[in-house]
Formats: sequence, C-alpha cells, structure tokens
Amino acid sequence: MLTLADVLEALTGHRPGITMPVITDAVIDSRQAIPGSLFIACQGEHVDGHAYVQDAFTRGASFALIDHDIEGTFFRIDLRNISDLDLADVPSLPVCLIVDNSIKALQEIARFWRSKLDLRVVSVTGSVGKSTTKELIAEVLSTRYRILKNPGNLNNEIGLPLTVLKLGTSIERAVLEMGFYVPGEIAFLCGIAKPHIGVVTNIGTVHAERAGSQEVIAEGKSELVQALPPSPDGVAILNYDDPLVKAMAQKTKARIFFYGLNPLADIWADEIESLGLEGIQLRLHYQHETLYVKVPLIGQHSVHTVLRAAAVGLVENLSWQDIITGLTSGHAQLRLVAVRSESGALLLDDTYNASPESSLSALNLLADLDGRRLAVLGDMLELGQYERQGHEMVGLRAAQVSEYLITVGERSHITAEAARRAGMKTNHIYEYEKPGEVIAFLKGFLTPKDVVLIKGSRGIHMDQIVSALEVPE
Repeated sequence: MLTLADVLEALTGHRPGITMPVITDAVIDSRQAIPGSLFIACQGEHVDGHAYVQDAFTRGASFALIDHDIEGTFFRIDLRNISDLDLADVPSLPVCLIVDNSIKALQEIARFWRSKLDLRVVSVTGSVGKSTTKELIAEVLSTRYRILKNPGNLNNEIGLPLTVLKLGTSIERAVLEMGFYVPGEIAFLCGIAKPHIGVVTNIGTVHAERAGSQEVIAEGKSELVQALPPSPDGVAILNYDDPLVKAMAQKTKARIFFYGLNPLADIWADEIESLGLEGIQLRLHYQHETLYVKVPLIGQHSVHTVLRAAAVGLVENLSWQDIITGLTSGHAQLRLVAVRSESGALLLDDTYNASPESSLSALNLLADLDGRRLAVLGDMLELGQYERQGHEMVGLRAAQVSEYLITVGERSHITAEAARRAGMKTNHIYEYEKPGEVIAFLKGFLTPKDVVLIKGSRGIHMDQIVSALEVPE
C-alpha cells in the first residue's frame, strides 16, 4: 500500500530509512476523508480546498497537501526545501505537507506510485461511449483478474491520478477512462498511467469549442495510441468503422486490433437486432469462430461497446466463456436509464450529457420502441464550429422518429427549425428556454402510452425534468 515514505520519495527524491504510516486513500473532497487518508487541497474556480483542511483532519485524514500557508495549529513539513529537511523527523499526525503546487504534487505522487506497480493498464478514450466501454471492459476482465477502474468520470488531470493512488499490489488490471479537452492532455495522462492497451471509441464533435476541428480532436485522441509500448506488449484497439480512428493505426508501434461492422476488422458483428429495453442481440465473428450473444445494453449503437470489451478480453487471453459471462452480466453502468412517470409514461433518462453523435444514437433507440414517441432535447454545448450542423442533424432525425419534439434552450431552436423543415407538424413542436417550463407542460401532457427521450448537455440541467416527473421509489 501507498505510504508516507512513497509520498516523500515522489516529491523529494529521497526516501526515509524508517517505517512510515500507510495512506489509506487520496481525496480532494474533505467529506470523503477517512482515517489515514491524504487530503489534497486544490484551488478550484469557486472553492479553495485549503479552507477545508481542518474538516478533512476532523474526519480522520492524516495528511494534507497544501501549497500556501493556512490558519491553524497544524504540524507542517516544508517539502519545497529538501536541504533543510529531516525526513526521519515526522511530527505527530495529522500533518500538512507544503509543496509548490498541490495538483502537480498529486500528479507526481501518482506517476511515482504507478512506476512501482506491476500490472497491465487498459485506457479508453473517444468522443462518445467512453464510460460505458470502461464499465463493460471492467466486467469482462473481472471474470479472471482483480481489477480497478475510474470511479464515475474521474478521467482528467485530477481524477485519473486519484484513481492511480487507489491501486494496490493485489490489482492485476486497471481500466482507466481518459478525457480530452485540449491537445497534450491525453499524452500527459498516459505519462502517469503507462497504458499497455489503448481503446479508441470514435471521433465526434463534442469539445470542438475548446479543441477546434474534428481533425484536431482526432490528433488529441491519437496521443493514447502514440504512448503505447511497441508490439507485442502494446495493443491499439481501433474502430474500423470510423475513418479518423482507423487512421490512427499509422501513429503507433503497438499491435493493431480493429473492431467494427466490417468483415475486414479483426472482430466484427452482424445480424444486430434491438430488443428495446431488453438489450440487443448480435452475431460475433473472430477468426474462424462465430458466436451469438444477447447483451443487456440498450440500443443498436451499443454493438460497438460490446466489440470493444470483447476485443480487450481476447487481447488479454480470456476464454470466450469468460468474455460472454462479462458481456452478459448486466452490471455495467448505463448512462441511459428507463424510469416511469406518475402518468405511467416511460422516461428514457439520458441526461448525463449530449453530443450530436450520442443524441442520434438515443433517437435511434427511441425509434425501436412502441408507443407515442416524444423527444425532449436540450442544447448541446461545446460544439464550436459544429454547433449549427450538429443541432440540425439531431432535429432532422427527431422529425423522422418522434411524434412530438420539445426543445430546451437557445441553441435548440435550431433543432426545432430543422424538424419543421423535415416535415414535422408545427403544432407538434414545443420550444422552451428552461427545464421548469418543460416540466409544467409535460405534467399535463403525458399519457401511459408515451415513450419519452430526455437528453441534453449537463449545463442545461435536463436531469431536473426527470427528477420532477419520475415516480419516487
């Protein structure tokens, strides 16, 4: 387990010659502190974690990383000047460790700790489907190995190091999702995680506002495959059906393993059928083998998630029995959840986030379901130059699959206008600015035969609609 000696060596280059306390966990939220944990005081946009050091200590934390002085009678060890530092002289706990930058110190500790561990790491990136892919890969690998995965969406320059510090010597495989906002970010995360297997889902328009074009996004995502070790130790698992992902094969020395719907891919699928809320069934092909599988993932787009998880299982030498057990376990965390409203309508809660690609996939699922279909769609943020095009694409598809369209937000007027141009009746389109207005409308509109897709970017707070309409458990 991680100890104070590891932390001191990571940050100073010198290791104490005496036994030091174990660090039970690393947290940035003082409310999550447990006895023996390390609290990292981060300066955020709205909150300075240094104000919560005392709270972390009260909850049992033994150590805090700080980068400026704070009030309180805490023991302090200044790691900024190791020439005056006696690493054998650790005062009684709790203690504050003073560093130049607490976030950078967290990253350095994680990089050091990862270098001491003997395990294989699977990293996942892409525009859409990262989290569900991570969850399903973890289910497959857990049939044979002791695994650790990112909790939730802890996939950035703070979340990933925190996950790495949760690794112990008993873990055999880690599955780490990697987010992307700007070029260089994934390369930086790879420098900490040291992945052996890189899985790329697809290249979409999400985050184009920050990153630029799809080509720039693709270049950023390709940093994962560029960081992999050469074949045979490194393996890049790439989407054959996405030209920008397929082209990443030219950017890595790792072994290439393609997945997709094309028979030229290493593993591919056909005879795909949506079973509505029961999942999907498909036929898998790998080398000379063919298998029929029914998986409890919603929507035909989930076939690519299945292929990615199966590919990782094959690369890691799992048997088909292990792989199928993992795929069909039903434990993988889904972004889209089906709940009932008080009127009896079926609500498809896909409010975690939204991009044109994920919205089209969700609309395709809506098309598979019986009933009066309603699409409640909020603004899709951070699309940059693809903002109008993305909202228009979604509006056109909504007109094809839904009987009613309810939009939320300024950008979604584009969605509504596209649906009108596509032939949707004007009196079947309702445009609102805020979720509260939609809640008031739907409460008097929904019937037991309705199927309602609710989707939009997190910043639009579409989850408020689901919370207000669903039947409490």
